[in-house]
Amino acid sequence: MTAVLGYTGRVTLNALYSTATVCVLMVDTANWLVMQPLRGKGLRLRSTVEHVVKYGVDSLPIVCMICYLVGVIIAMQSAYTLEKWGASILIADLVGISALRELAPLMAAILITGRSGSAITAEIGTMKVAEEIDALQVMGLNTTKFLIVPKFLAMLIAVPCVTAIAMLVMILGGFTVGVFFSGIDVVSYFEATADALVMMDLTSGMIKSFFFALVICWVGVYRGFQVEGGAEGVGQKTTSSVVTSISLIIIVDLVWTFLFYVT
Repeated sequence: MTAVLGYTGRVTLNALYSTATVCVLMVDTANWLVMQPLRGKGLRLRSTVEHVVKYGVDSLPIVCMICYLVGVIIAMQSAYTLEKWGASILIADLVGISALRELAPLMAAILITGRSGSAITAEIGTMKVAEEIDALQVMGLNTTKFLIVPKFLAMLIAVPCVTAIAMLVMILGGFTVGVFFSGIDVVSYFEATADALVMMDLTSGMIKSFFFALVICWVGVYRGFQVEGGAEGVGQKTTSSVVTSISLIIIVDLVWTFLFYVT
């Protein structure tokens, strides 16, 4: 009983401490993102643009390839059943709605997590182990403004943009199967896609991508500042960052899917 209660207490206290730390980090980031620039302490826009290229542009090849293949797979799986009922045209509806509402935002977020979220943790963790963060503070540089804000802004810009492209590419994957394998007319396919989609489909996907970006950035930064013990600690927290981010992305996706479903 003592062991069970002790374990429960430690888990609870660690969760409360982590929550409090993240909240403080969020408030400090919001301060340097909004309030301090109004007082004349500007943003590091050059660094933000560089990070947008890393998180967004450099992620496009792998995101586009995976999303295209996912679109092909969904179309093939749906065609197997729909062709039996003479409803092959519904492939366009299924792929289009799935891509915009669910799969494209989710796949883009998971891939960016593995590629860029882990990089954030590794970068900050390495700087902490090498005492570079302490050196920045000694030089009078605010670590939030110097390290976190550019990454935060870049992630908020990059993830929705990559998600929008992933949606289009996934629809093209379904188009490939529908037109070249199921014999659907090109014009008919695009008309069916346009008729099936509504603005809420796009809106829901983009809202999800925005919150996915928050999760990727916050977890990456938080795990990076947790690093201790040299290179081994960097590896452990980088792995933890990816696992935690993907888990939270799924939870956030579930919450927003439920909210859109009930409304």
